[in-house]
Amino acid sequence: MYMARKMFREAIETYSRIEPTTPVALNMIGIAYQQQFDHAAARQYYERAIRARPNYAEAINNLGTLYYVQRNYRRATALYKRALALQPRSASIHVNLGMAWLARHNDAQWKSNLQSALELDPDIFERRGNSGVLIEERSTTARAEFDYYLARLYAKRGNSELALQYIRKALESGFKERRRLLKDEDFVAVRALPEFNELMKQPPKTL
Repeated sequence: MYMARKMFREAIETYSRIEPTTPVALNMIGIAYQQQFDHAAARQYYERAIRARPNYAEAINNLGTLYYVQRNYRRATALYKRALALQPRSASIHVNLGMAWLARHNDAQWKSNLQSALELDPDIFERRGNSGVLIEERSTTARAEFDYYLARLYAKRGNSELALQYIRKALESGFKERRRLLKDEDFVAVRALPEFNELMKQPPKTL
């Protein structure tokens, strides 16, 4: 309840009273510290959780998110891959690994991971998973390209509503290659919609 209410100090105190200390409690304390941007303390507790349970995929993933926000993308990638090997059907870990590959400009890998995430959980990009035991990290400096690719994925799945939503987000993020929207075969059905034509009439976003 404290975590849900963002009362992180109270959550830490409560988890710290658990005897004997469990890997789950250590991981949750790490999350609480991370939500307060105390990355040093968060790392300490994630590492303790992993030492207590070496195959604890959630804690390994969460440690990866710390390296990601610190822009150590190589280390984040390694931890996400380790976590994914333990939980290959985790859509959230696929997303995190995809974001790390995106930061490293590996187009094939990040697109593959995002597609896998969507196949595993069609709603993965419409909610956030930071209220439980696993953190998702979706910050990126390539937001326009990220949103454009999600628009393509949704268009291919026949979800024109979400495709339009992410086209709009891509344009708002400064996506400039509108010819791709007009020529890409994945958007054939979307281009037939009046909403798409309205979007194309809007002037390019200047960032």
